[in-house]
Amino acid sequence: MLTKTKQGALVVCLFLFLFVVIGGGLHLNPGGAFLAAATGTPLAIHVFNRRWAGRGVEHNQPPSSRSPGCEADVGHPRASETESFVRQ
Repeated sequence: MLTKTKQGALVVCLFLFLFVVIGGGLHLNPGGAFLAAATGTPLAIHVFNRRWAGRGVEHNQPPSSRSPGCEADVGHPRASETESFVRQ
């Protein structure tokens, strides 16, 4: 519940920021500033989500087939490392 409230508050803040900056910067009337902020807010959220989609912690990670502590090749050199060592 706290996360949804926080995200909602951030969307409202982004809308107000765009309303003031776009409306004041382009000297728009209040209706034009509202329309610009109303269309710019979802666009800014979409661009932000697309840009940083692969970064950070994913909330819906797919289940792993291995347990987190079980790594098959811990302490063993990779095949590419072995090949480069043999070539030298």
